[in-house]
Amino acid sequence: MKYSPRYRLLPTTEQRDALDWTRNTVRQLYNHALNEFNHIPEDAGTLRQRVWMVRDTLPALKDWWTDLTRIYSTVLQKAIERIRDNIENLGKLKAKGYDVGSLNWKRPREFQSFTYRQSGFELDSKSGPNGRGHLVLKKLNGKTREIPIQLHRDLPDHEAIKEVTLKKDPTGAWYVSFCIETETPEKPAVKDIDLDETVGLDLGVLNFIHDSDGRSIGRLDLSEDRERLEREHRSLSRKEYESNNWETQRRRVAKVHARISNKQRDYKHKLAHFYTTQYDAVFVENLNVKGMLESPHNARNKAEVGWRDFITILEHHGEKNGCHVVAVDPRGTTKECASCGAETPKPLWVREHSCPACGFELDRDWNASLNVLSRGLTELGVVHSEDTPAETATAVSTDGGDTPIVVDGSRVVETGSPALNEATPCAAE
Repeated sequence: MKYSPRYRLLPTTEQRDALDWTRNTVRQLYNHALNEFNHIPEDAGTLRQRVWMVRDTLPALKDWWTDLTRIYSTVLQKAIERIRDNIENLGKLKAKGYDVGSLNWKRPREFQSFTYRQSGFELDSKSGPNGRGHLVLKKLNGKTREIPIQLHRDLPDHEAIKEVTLKKDPTGAWYVSFCIETETPEKPAVKDIDLDETVGLDLGVLNFIHDSDGRSIGRLDLSEDRERLEREHRSLSRKEYESNNWETQRRRVAKVHARISNKQRDYKHKLAHFYTTQYDAVFVENLNVKGMLESPHNARNKAEVGWRDFITILEHHGEKNGCHVVAVDPRGTTKECASCGAETPKPLWVREHSCPACGFELDRDWNASLNVLSRGLTELGVVHSEDTPAETATAVSTDGGDTPIVVDGSRVVETGSPALNEATPCAAE
């Protein structure tokens, strides 16, 4: 599988200027190539052939555009090939029903990255103090430069780095992503999966996750960050557009955005890592997030939770950790009784499930997660006993009742937090 870990670069002022010069020159090449591509008739060939026609003009282009000779050849080629990638991505969005236009000329702030492919780079992870190294880049504004890099984690085992993408963050910081290929671990055979090694996840707004083993994981509290973001935005609105003060304040706003985004990403990755390493199969609701956001109720809260992003991250960790991740139909999981299957409509403010048919009582979200588990087992084809998931799950609860194990969202984001792992033995007592 392809894997692209990201690390922060620590360039000097001179190296930062070289990175910015290269990025801006590559941007100008992209704009020039896009203009040339738009003049090629569609019947002249396929999309790939037309993009390659533009790419093949690079040698002649260097004769009069001498700045291009100060940039590594694969960086230039990759910049032109981005036209094909961008058009294909627009096509995918159009196929999903989005109203898309055509590719536009890129302004300086809209073009933030460039890529070395196959060669022109080298990672020296042994130089410098612990957690540091050097990234060697050839022909970065005409010179080979060694840029310090912060290696906060080891690269996974791999034979070779396929691509190196350097990107400037809106805050002004530079990051590098290494595209590598690693062996995909084998997932356990479906026939060998034990019911105890599976879990169903109900995604919510009040609590981010409630799983079928009784854990209730709270939402990430970003209220202080949101208040700071509002203050910084108000300050930005008072500055003259694109003045020096405006640019300084814009970066402050960008840093708050980055802090919020990093917290959310870290939170979701830690949860996904936990579930895909502790279980052989994880079942989650396949929510229609786009439709839910278009409804008039709680749209901001639903957008802030980021369910679709979490499902994507969960699927990625499932591939990386050899875990089955199955998205199931979420319709009726809240109404349906996990014990007998009878449907009991209930408004959102009713937080307890009480079945009038069989008398089964449980927390509303816990009941929904048990239904997700049941549907996931059926869809994946796991053979299990005649006991309902409700009977199995409530038997491992801390008190045998309907009291879930509550894990606060703030504990999850603490680096190395054992909060989730501590909850596991509690649920098995």
